[in-house]
Amino acid sequence: MGVIGRLLRGLWHGLDGVRKVLHLVLLLVLFGLLFAALRDSVPYIPREAALVLAPQGQVVEELSSDPLDRALGRVSGGGHAESRLHDLVDVIDAAAGDDRVKALVLDLGSMEGAGLPKLQDMAAALGRFRESGKKVFAWGSYYDQRQYYLAAHADEVYLDPFGAVLIDGYGYYRQYLKGAADKLGVEVNVFRAGEFKSATDTYTRSDMSPEDREEASAWLGALWDGWKSDVAKARGLEPEALQAYADRAAEELGEVGGDLAQYALSRGLVDGLLTDEQFSERVAREAGTDPDTHGYRAVDWEPYLTVLRSEERILKAPDQSVAVVVAAGEILDGQQGPGRVGGETLAALLRELRHDDEVRAVVLRIDSPGGSMYASEVIRREVAALRSAGKPVVASMSSVAASGGYYIAAQADRILAAPATITGSIGVFMVLPTFETTLGKLGITYDGFGTTELSGAWRLERRLDPEFAAILESSVNDAYRKFLGVVSQGRERPIDEVDGIAQGRVWSGADAKAAGLVDEFGGLNEAVEVAAKLAGLDQDYGVTWPQPALTWQEALALRMRGSLGRGLDLLGLESPDLPLSPAGLMTRELRLLLELGQDGQPVYWCPCRVD
Repeated sequence: MGVIGRLLRGLWHGLDGVRKVLHLVLLLVLFGLLFAALRDSVPYIPREAALVLAPQGQVVEELSSDPLDRALGRVSGGGHAESRLHDLVDVIDAAAGDDRVKALVLDLGSMEGAGLPKLQDMAAALGRFRESGKKVFAWGSYYDQRQYYLAAHADEVYLDPFGAVLIDGYGYYRQYLKGAADKLGVEVNVFRAGEFKSATDTYTRSDMSPEDREEASAWLGALWDGWKSDVAKARGLEPEALQAYADRAAEELGEVGGDLAQYALSRGLVDGLLTDEQFSERVAREAGTDPDTHGYRAVDWEPYLTVLRSEERILKAPDQSVAVVVAAGEILDGQQGPGRVGGETLAALLRELRHDDEVRAVVLRIDSPGGSMYASEVIRREVAALRSAGKPVVASMSSVAASGGYYIAAQADRILAAPATITGSIGVFMVLPTFETTLGKLGITYDGFGTTELSGAWRLERRLDPEFAAILESSVNDAYRKFLGVVSQGRERPIDEVDGIAQGRVWSGADAKAAGLVDEFGGLNEAVEVAAKLAGLDQDYGVTWPQPALTWQEALALRMRGSLGRGLDLLGLESPDLPLSPAGLMTRELRLLLELGQDGQPVYWCPCRVD
């Protein structure tokens, strides 16, 4: 037995050694793949080529995942596709002055969406590219409304003979949970300040309120009018022709035998119907022929971006710069990762810039429907501190800068927006659901006592006490007064006057400018120029995009939270494609409320995002 035991132990140690070696090999392979995905290799750019601009997923102000998550997504073939707006604009602008780039090709089939102000910034960059004397081409097997907006700004627009151009306008549809709450026995206690603050309608109504319908018709109409005007101008059409293209499609399709591609061609939306091979031959006449593929010689925008960023790292940065700080996503308390605005995270970054002698001005680029009152105030204080330190702050509004998104902009030196920006929503609300009736249906009851009248007041299994409700009502009204005060001070207008244009009302950028909530129209480039001028900078200044720095503990916590969310996605618990039960809908909305209003704080938030 001793010999057999030694043999077995030896065999076990041998197998254990093999296991460790295999684990090591596996780890080396994984690290090799990650290194390959993360490594910034500098690709080869031909002396003559067309730049292919192919945005992936949503066009965003800030990527909602960190570099490691994106690298893992590339390695696994998964991940959530996004394209950063300023990367796309930088690539177009750089290509305009690059003699190697002979033309630009728009490949928009994988672009899933973008707010109109983002599309306008990209269209402006395409205009600058065309001014360099180079052509922009667009081809698609299908264009949706956002994709077509960009395609319309090309010199030549082509569609596959089996393709279509879908224009369906903008819609504003919301989900209402009152019926579900009634069935589940959930008592939803709502406190709000602002006649038009409609965020709480989700929990208290079964349909759209007259106030919500009134204001939505104004800003949604402005958005649609802006889209039609821009596209009509780019294509040499009348806006009414685009309206008719959507409204009369059913009857007019018969004129072309139901052929959607011919319908788009006959109405002047495209210049021709070409297969992808025919289109490639057309571009090859401008950019040269690739001897390997026999198509046009091309370079993709992402490798080109790598070259561009590498060149930027080599060049010495100017001693004076304008820093562009992005605030994209819901505004939440504490530290938050990419895709959300953490009050402490953003405040710490602004504080760092205040003490950076090379940063002379800051552009706060906002794409947010708002969120936590406290987090918004923490950010606003740092904006005020920057100005007190002699560093101008310019707020640049993207697709949405509403409620808390407007709060953090209100005291900037200047506020710029696009006419189609959704902003305003100066109002406050708080929602506190209680579940006493719900639990009672299951035979669950609660009883007890406390040492004060407020003991147990926050317990959701108890019906809301009237005295505690009065406290919450007072808190919301006070938060609204503070909001008005911030806007009054920033806009230098009496509080009563601000109250008249507040009341939770949502404005388009055009109407907000007329109301005095916005100073001027302009995109990000214009905002940077205004900031530089306010800081007294000459032409030799740089533009930086600083990112928040997290400690390793914060990064680990955020990564674990993100991993948990992805795990729920894989289990189908968070998939937006799956229909949810009334309880599931209620749970999702309540979780959002808990995130926005931690510790019972009032909320500056607007359900007005349209992308």
